[in-house]
Amino acid sequence: MSHSAPKYAPNKGIAAAIKKAVGKNAISVEESHGEIAVTVKRDALVSAMIALRDVCEYQQLMEIAGVDWPDHDPRFEVVYCLLSVTKNHRIRVHVWTNEDEPVPSVTGIWPVAGWLEREVFDMYGVTFAGNDDLRRILTDYGFVGHPQRKDFPLTGYVELRYSEEEKRVKYEPVQLAQDFRNFDFMSPWEGADYVLPGDEKGASK
Repeated sequence: MSHSAPKYAPNKGIAAAIKKAVGKNAISVEESHGEIAVTVKRDALVSAMIALRDVCEYQQLMEIAGVDWPDHDPRFEVVYCLLSVTKNHRIRVHVWTNEDEPVPSVTGIWPVAGWLEREVFDMYGVTFAGNDDLRRILTDYGFVGHPQRKDFPLTGYVELRYSEEEKRVKYEPVQLAQDFRNFDFMSPWEGADYVLPGDEKGASK
């Protein structure tokens, strides 16, 4: 019985074609686990993307993701996922940057990149030169920090609540009150060793 999923084009010859199309703008072209990853120079990203679109027929930008490597210099990796509709084939394009080194925007090639670049900016603080609408998109405008960075605290810096006294929404420093909270970390199937309210009714029968 044949599988219902569409067949992807094999990787044979793809890496060589990408190296030829991107040329000196490619730092590396690697094939691993059946996937092809292309690392390009940050300043040459736009010209490399145009070559991948026009020469190698990767017409669609599907996603832009960020990765934080705190011990690496440059610290941030921006990953672009491209799809070839004609070949039914996907590749990843990687660029490296730091917080103070903007990545060229690809909104002139794929307008959808505007929202995707805003997500990476919001979550990691990576800026994109040429994106005229680089605002937060997943957090609110008063949010402090970038929550997908590895050094961002899990509790955040501030918390948002509605003040009944002031009749407005306000920000306050995070307070993790642990009073009157008991954690036994037991399996619910084993049951608790202490007596809960109402247990005395069952014991009296």
